[in-house]
This record gives sequence, structure tokens and C-alpha cells, in this order.
Amino acid sequence: MEKNAKRLPAGASQHRTAGPYSPVLEITCSKLVVISGQVAMDPEGNLVGQDIQAQTRYTLENCQRQLASAHCTLEDVFKVNIFMVNLDEWDAMNQVYTELIPAPRPVRTAVETKLLPGVLIEIEMWAAKP
Repeated sequence: MEKNAKRLPAGASQHRTAGPYSPVLEITCSKLVVISGQVAMDPEGNLVGQDIQAQTRYTLENCQRQLASAHCTLEDVFKVNIFMVNLDEWDAMNQVYTELIPAPRPVRTAVETKLLPGVLIEIEMWAAKP
């Protein structure tokens, strides 16, 4: 199988104010890797970061570690669910997300919700194993 199991289909488009995500992806794979929601917690259970950008960065690093355990990378991710305590921090979160998530970016859903005390963001990912 080719390394990149996801691609934008011909004619895919989205409104110009859309965030850093793909509107639709075609996936070719033989195995899926799904990681549960990750937050900015270190291995000892300590919260890392006090603002949305620091927590987003550490959360995405946790996602990378989980994906690596299944021999996947962020390039293999095709679906992301983001849970945020405050969607007013959308732009700040997207600055980090755009820096770390390679194109074509996964399809994505984001919702505002209550999370564990001190946690500002939780991220779940689905990947196509190459």
C-alpha cells in the first residue's frame, strides 16, 4: 500500500473561512488505528501547560506518542475530534494545530464542553495504518 492512505478527492472544496481541516478525504487502508481522547497530562498524571496553546501542543505530542505505539504518525490521521472548554480560544488552538498537523489535514469536528478540572482541550484521532 502507498504510504499516504488519505487524499482529497477531485472537486473537494470548503468555504473560505474554514479552519485548518479538509472538508472530505478518501481513505485507503487495511487497518484503522483509533486513539482515545488525549489531554495535556504527563506520564505521572500532572497537567502540562496553563494556556490553550501549551495544552494543545502537549496534547498533540501525546497523540503522536500513542500513534507511534501503533506504527503511525500524524500524517496517517484522517479524522480528529476536538473538545474545548472555550471555543473563543479557537484561533490560538489552530495556530499550534496548523504548525503540527501535516496536509492534507484530517477532517475535523470541534465542540465546546466541560472537561476534567484544569484541562482546556481533549483530542481524539483516527488513523489509516500504512
